[in-house]
Amino acid sequence: MKDWKKQLRDLLAILLGNALYALAVAAFILPNHLITGGSTGLALVARQLWGIPVETFVACFNPLMFLLGLWVLGKRFALTTLVSSFWYPLVFGFFQRMPGIPFPTQEKLLAVVCAGGMIGAAIGVVIRAGASTGGMDIPPLVLQKKLGIPVSVSIYAFDFAILLGQMLFARREEVLYGILLVMVYTLVLDKVLVLGTSRTQVKVITAKFEEVREEILHRLDRGCTLIQAETGFYRNPWPVVLTVVSGRELSRLTRIVQEIDPEAFLVVSRVTEVRGHGFTLRKIWAAGVAGVAAEADPTRRCAP
Repeated sequence: MKDWKKQLRDLLAILLGNALYALAVAAFILPNHLITGGSTGLALVARQLWGIPVETFVACFNPLMFLLGLWVLGKRFALTTLVSSFWYPLVFGFFQRMPGIPFPTQEKLLAVVCAGGMIGAAIGVVIRAGASTGGMDIPPLVLQKKLGIPVSVSIYAFDFAILLGQMLFARREEVLYGILLVMVYTLVLDKVLVLGTSRTQVKVITAKFEEVREEILHRLDRGCTLIQAETGFYRNPWPVVLTVVSGRELSRLTRIVQEIDPEAFLVVSRVTEVRGHGFTLRKIWAAGVAGVAAEADPTRRCAP
């Protein structure tokens, strides 16, 4: 049942992301003659250098990228990408015929910012659903899986190289607007990919670590882990309390620690993603003494 709901949620996200992408192109990109990267930008470079028609290049290039995604990323990815391939042109044609679109704006800079924000959000939503919009969105996903390179970094690098290639025939001002567009949507994409998953990691160094541990477990209702450490000067054993909290819980945790030990040392850092019980999985409350699995998971809360 849960798997069915997740698949439906992913499908809706793919449809929404592609619709947002199509709206950005129909409302801002085409009316203001903005250039961008992707397979279309690569096709423009190929036409200029080798005389290959844009539609011929795209018709050959996108299926090759699809096969690459099928081979490296799996059948589910290929199936969801097929949904994007059919849905995007359909909704794009709808937006082109809709009254009031394109939006009337003569400010190219405003169009770049709006289009960049919408495209970045659209690609991010589709990627988070485990799919892509096809074309040049697939190589960054392959590089992420094989080499661990962030998707936003790869997309920026590919699109930047494509835009530089268009400097051979496009006006310099148009290329600069294109580079700005790529910068905006890669920045937004990077934020969307970690939206709702980033948390705050806190390390508490205090002589009253047992009291801090108890308060985190029972008052803050969060898990924690005691990391065995030693002081730097006297080399005395001194456990460090490690916990992961949300942004709202950070101020409560800080007050709790200061109430217990005003001289406690806190190290606060932002982590981009946290997975496990209490975050992506439901919490587990264990009665009695904690088992080995609970001890190994800093997000599990163990009752005394």
